[in-house]
Amino acid sequence: MSALKPHVTAVTAVAEEHLLPVRVVTAEGPVRGAVAGAVRTFRGIPYAAAPTGELRWEKPRPVRPWSDTLDAVAPGSACAQPTDQPIAIAGGGSEDCLYLNVTTPAVRSARPWPVIVWIHGGSFVYGDGASYGAAKLAAAREGAVVVTVNYRLGVFGFLSAPGLRAPANLGLLDQQAALRWVARNAEAFGGDPGNVTLMGQSGGGYSVCAQLVSPGARGLFHRAIVQSAGCVGPDGSFTRAQAEEQGRAVVAAAGCEDPEAVDSWLRSLSTADLVAASGSGHDGYRPVVDGEVVPEAPAEAIVAGRFARVPVLHGSTRDEMSGLAGLSELMSGRPLTAEGYAEKVAGRFGADAPAVLAEYPVERYSAPGAALSAVLTDSQWSTAALDAQRALARHTTVYAYEFAEASAPYFRNVPRPASFALGTGHMTDLAYLFENELFEPLDAAQAELSDMVVGYWSRFAGTGRPDGPGLPAWRRFTDVGEYVQRLASGDVGRTDFAAGHHCAFWEGLASS
Repeated sequence: MSALKPHVTAVTAVAEEHLLPVRVVTAEGPVRGAVAGAVRTFRGIPYAAAPTGELRWEKPRPVRPWSDTLDAVAPGSACAQPTDQPIAIAGGGSEDCLYLNVTTPAVRSARPWPVIVWIHGGSFVYGDGASYGAAKLAAAREGAVVVTVNYRLGVFGFLSAPGLRAPANLGLLDQQAALRWVARNAEAFGGDPGNVTLMGQSGGGYSVCAQLVSPGARGLFHRAIVQSAGCVGPDGSFTRAQAEEQGRAVVAAAGCEDPEAVDSWLRSLSTADLVAASGSGHDGYRPVVDGEVVPEAPAEAIVAGRFARVPVLHGSTRDEMSGLAGLSELMSGRPLTAEGYAEKVAGRFGADAPAVLAEYPVERYSAPGAALSAVLTDSQWSTAALDAQRALARHTTVYAYEFAEASAPYFRNVPRPASFALGTGHMTDLAYLFENELFEPLDAAQAELSDMVVGYWSRFAGTGRPDGPGLPAWRRFTDVGEYVQRLASGDVGRTDFAAGHHCAFWEGLASS
């Protein structure tokens, strides 16, 4: 497997007249960025008015234009969030957070570049756009304008509480406002506003699924990349009732006892008090089926073909739940035993536990923790990924993949379990696509795979299909040929995803 070299030459070897300017005039006002290596970067550009004060829980409003050149060399604040997870942003962010970042090749091109808009993950509670350095993607063979976006999170972006006079899905509306900014301004940065790929992972991937079915996003993007989000799985959205149940918990935690005073009470609280009341973790917030921004559950709409039928690149990691499976070992200091594995399976699957244990006998795996990882990954992620690919492929072009490194970079300064290898767990595929201090550095083989994957992703953004000159073949996923591309160092090609993840077993269990 040969490495794919970026098509952008180091700027020190390029004549000055071929370099793009670092001052760009946007529709809202001029901005000045910087050249870093082979790319230009513009950070901290406001795409909507700060949703603070009277604009808290309001739909995104236009930013006030400016005439002086905006110094766009440092990121804007992340959106307000708890700080209890490794993926959280230090300091907890701010409500003044509707900023985006633009990375482009530094040299001129005879044609406009495709645009990739990145929606970060974090369970709709954590993260920001600026943490994802996009030099690899921007400087790939195809070249791209890459836009990484902040959007309101948690209690500020996805709260639906009885008595609170606020629209649902403000975080999704922020994403749409950012896409409209791209439509206005892509050309000024050398991008093609008629060739926009919306890309996201985990919560960002579920956001892309929601935008596929949202009327407000129609025409704002032309391709989609969905990483580690099932689209037709169980985690893609909340009903209004589910969202309001979570909202009642927030209101109670905020100390409001008068149902008639919910709106004024919550609006009077500080950012820190609302974050404290909002709860944390990974299960409290989702896009809400509100009949407007999200007219129906994305799972139902995609199965029925009621979505924007753009080409989709969709996939997951081989070991999505390995980190969670190893957590008890890290917390207890002892590896999971065979008896402990059986107890965890029984606790999760109840009467179906004997069938699960027969399908995943502990002796087939390197350790009980590895067996638990496989069970959790296949039941919660892999089957949903395959279901999504099948549903999408009935109506549009789909390319499917699985990241399957035996040992991917892990989170910096986070210990690994000793009893089994984590493989490619949830989020760790992002180390191959972005520069992000969350992850350990790539070794030589991983860097080679990174070049290939970035080539695939940028090729898809440019043309609607991932393979091309210098890249291993990658066929479409169809009803008659469920082609899934395995992505691993030294091993790129077709994999039998359904067999590898026991999908027929889980389908039978669900229907019994």
